[in-house]
Parts: sequence; C-alpha cells; structure tokens
Amino acid sequence: MQLTITALGNKSTYFVAEILTIISSCNCTILNLKSSNLSQSTASYLLIEGNWNHIAKVETLLDSLQKRLEIKIHTLRPEANSKKQNYIPYSLETISIDRHNVVEDITNFFNEREICIEEIHATRYPAPYVETAIFSTKCILLIPAQVRLLMLREEFLDFCDTLNIDAIIEPIKR
Repeated sequence: MQLTITALGNKSTYFVAEILTIISSCNCTILNLKSSNLSQSTASYLLIEGNWNHIAKVETLLDSLQKRLEIKIHTLRPEANSKKQNYIPYSLETISIDRHNVVEDITNFFNEREICIEEIHATRYPAPYVETAIFSTKCILLIPAQVRLLMLREEFLDFCDTLNIDAIIEPIKR
C-alpha cells in the first residue's frame, strides 16, 4: 500500500527530519521525496510504501506531529492504477519574458491534448544585465505512444512562437 504526504511549514521548523523518523519507525519505505524552501516556508512531498497497518500508524503519528509543530500535513492513499499505458518520456524547457499566465498557457496546451505533465518546475527571476523578469519552466512529459510526435512538436513550437516563448522538447534518454 502507498501513501502520499504533503507537508508545509515555516522554514525554521525542521519537520522533514521528524517525518522521516516517523516513516522509518513505522517500517515504511520512502519511494520518492522532494523538499524545497519557498520564501520563508518549506514544502515537502513524499510517496511511501508499507503494509496497511504501518501506513495507518504513519497517518496517526503525522496527525499528532502536525498539531505539535503547527504545520500543515495532508495525506492521500493513491488508487491502484489498473490501466497500464505506453508512454514516451520527454523533457521540456521553456524560457520567456514573464507574463501573467505563461505557465497556465503551457499546461493548458498539454492538458488539451491529454498529455500527462509528470513534473513541472517553474521559476521567475531577473535577467542578467537588464531589469527584465524572466520565466522559466522545466517539465517531464509522458506522451502516449499513439501520439504523432513530429506533429506534436511542430504544434507546440508554433504555439511557442505565437507567445514568444523559447522551448526545447526532446526525448529523455537513459
């Protein structure tokens, strides 16, 4: 059984270490962990695995940790994926002058074509040498095997030209 955990707290709170201790003490395994400092906050995302009673114990202990440290913790037991589909993983990087809805436009492009955005990282920063704000994204896309890749790439690059976005989309090679 798996459990997803999201936790949000003040940057000065070292709650991630305490969450890891809880997971270990309950004999669960960490499958994925991401943690980032965002301004004065820390956000963490975990996917863990264990048998049902160990997962239940983790949920109980996380609830008490949340109250004790005054942080926000949400858990979810993901449903088993019954349909296995063939995907081709692609990486996508974009850069543009910051606009109000640039990341929304990019995600909508792929959502309309039923392409899964597995990961997305977006950052706004000042450009070197000038005072222009730049917006950058890095994504991992899971493109269904039946999608015509050349057509998708051409459509996306035309879309980017229209919005003055520079983009690189290429297969992930291992």
